[in-house]
Amino acid sequence: MKEYLVGKNDAGQRLDRWLGKTVPLLPAPLAQKYIRLKRVKRNGKGAKRDVRLCVGDVLQLYINDEFFEAPAPENAFLSVFKPQLDILYEDEHILLVDKRPGLVVHPDEHEYVNTLITHIQAYLYQKKEWDPRAEHAFTPALCNRIDRNTGGIVIAAKNAETLRIMNQKIRDREVEKSYLCLILGSISPAEGKLEGYLLKDEVKKQVSVHKKPVPGGRTAVTLYRTLARRNGLSLVACRLVTGRTHQIRAQFAAAGHPLLGDGKYGRAKDNKRYGRTAGQALCSYQLTFRFTTDAGCLEPLNGRTWTVDRVDFVEEYFPGVALD
Repeated sequence: MKEYLVGKNDAGQRLDRWLGKTVPLLPAPLAQKYIRLKRVKRNGKGAKRDVRLCVGDVLQLYINDEFFEAPAPENAFLSVFKPQLDILYEDEHILLVDKRPGLVVHPDEHEYVNTLITHIQAYLYQKKEWDPRAEHAFTPALCNRIDRNTGGIVIAAKNAETLRIMNQKIRDREVEKSYLCLILGSISPAEGKLEGYLLKDEVKKQVSVHKKPVPGGRTAVTLYRTLARRNGLSLVACRLVTGRTHQIRAQFAAAGHPLLGDGKYGRAKDNKRYGRTAGQALCSYQLTFRFTTDAGCLEPLNGRTWTVDRVDFVEEYFPGVALD
């Protein structure tokens, strides 16, 4: 229990507003619940959330200690009252989650509460599968990442062994990641391979595509297959042989067929004409595990495939097209 004496600077505030300011990690819905349950007392008694505080009021908070920590990316999961996750698969080692477009996977300079990893940590914390205060506790971590405006499957490890094995399998190319995207125009041939070297500009947070090796450049290989064409757009399935930053977006743009909606590599005029300006039409829609060496605790996943239930831009621009 923590006790506070209301001074003149806090007098006149509503109880719930004061609580939100004093305990910023406490989610607003949980704060309202604690007030209803009288875990927040004013002068020894329960109080309504809209009561105005007076100088000299004594406030007693029967709230878990972790909520009183200073807000930071490491404890941001405490601020998530109800985790929003679309879970495709879960066992004691791993989570496969369908990330919605617009959600950043890791905290950045703009957001550290509403991120994919924060929601995953909150989910496991609330299930009591993870206790960050336990000695030598492993913090749940992502094994792969996709851009903020890209939707699709992300792998999360619940323990250190899973993270180590899965990262090695990804490096050994034993995890097959397939994407769907909408590109402008019709690429020729309809099925083929995009190859080149990607050079990352850390300042611009952008990559450039080169036909020949360049200092600092990394090999990039994407296999693609056109599934359908309609109204000047093509629905294309891609499989990453390598997994580089912005690989699909940059390579199709360099080939003269940028992704619809791409604000970094695309064409603003065409994005506006087709009504997609909020993010690239790209989804990591399918994941297959093809282990050729021992996978330890992850061996039961070998040979299995997961596919997302829906892809928003397919429903909007190519309704009725079957995905395989």
